[in-house]
Amino acid sequence: MFSKTKLHFLPSLIILICITLSCEQRVGEEEAAKEEWIQLYNGKDMANWTPKISGFKAGDNYKNTFRIEEGYLSSSYSEYDTFRNEFGHLFYSKDKFSHYRLRAKYRFVGEQVKGGPGWAYRNNGLMLHSQAVETMGVHQDFPNSLEMQLLAGRGQGKGERSTGNLCTPGTNVYMMDTLFTPHCINSTSKTYHDEMWVNVEALVLGDSIVHHIVEGSTVLTFTKPVLDDGTPITEGYITIQAESHPTQFERIELLNLCGCKDPKAKNYKSYYVKDDRSKCVY
Repeated sequence: MFSKTKLHFLPSLIILICITLSCEQRVGEEEAAKEEWIQLYNGKDMANWTPKISGFKAGDNYKNTFRIEEGYLSSSYSEYDTFRNEFGHLFYSKDKFSHYRLRAKYRFVGEQVKGGPGWAYRNNGLMLHSQAVETMGVHQDFPNSLEMQLLAGRGQGKGERSTGNLCTPGTNVYMMDTLFTPHCINSTSKTYHDEMWVNVEALVLGDSIVHHIVEGSTVLTFTKPVLDDGTPITEGYITIQAESHPTQFERIELLNLCGCKDPKAKNYKSYYVKDDRSKCVY
């Protein structure tokens, strides 16, 4: 039997246990909600990135097109005398992704290299759901992918030029439930002139829906991406471009939205949208 003294302290003990359990639950919920962004660009080198320049084999960084300059991941043409359609792509080749948020901060700098096409002036892109670098042909200009096209204006007073557009090399998408086959479509973003830094984000959910976001505003949405032959595109790699105008990326990071959704697992995250029990750790 409990003594009166022990009975007196029992309610306090119960309250303390409840508070402890509540705190542990809250901490667990906070940890599960804490976003773990992958720094695709680590701020110092091109580890895990593979260049592919049209006319050259994967891994051949022709004329040092992709490089680290002043701490930025850059496409540069200082070693070119003229541009001869050496369209380049730099693949984050370590992993491919299906459901994710991709964020980047970019700007265009300097002058377009001599010989660059007019449409490539202040033009770069984040290629989403890209084919693997090793599957590209030597003379293939662009990977099959969904390009979040990055553009800057041609100068104050020279017209509007949106960014966060969509181009579809080797692919098609649906717009408002209708198959969209033209190569590019403009977003609703404003024009960013000169050498302004711009923050962009892509929310990609497998082969269901993709949102392009510029400075916090959704500027374009499409659904059901497919290859030209109609095959759904469910996943792929991330690449940046080199299309003849020098470009700098200060940050490229990705939040994987695919993972273990079992709350009992050590690596459960409440923000995952696609469950992959094979990744669960107990």
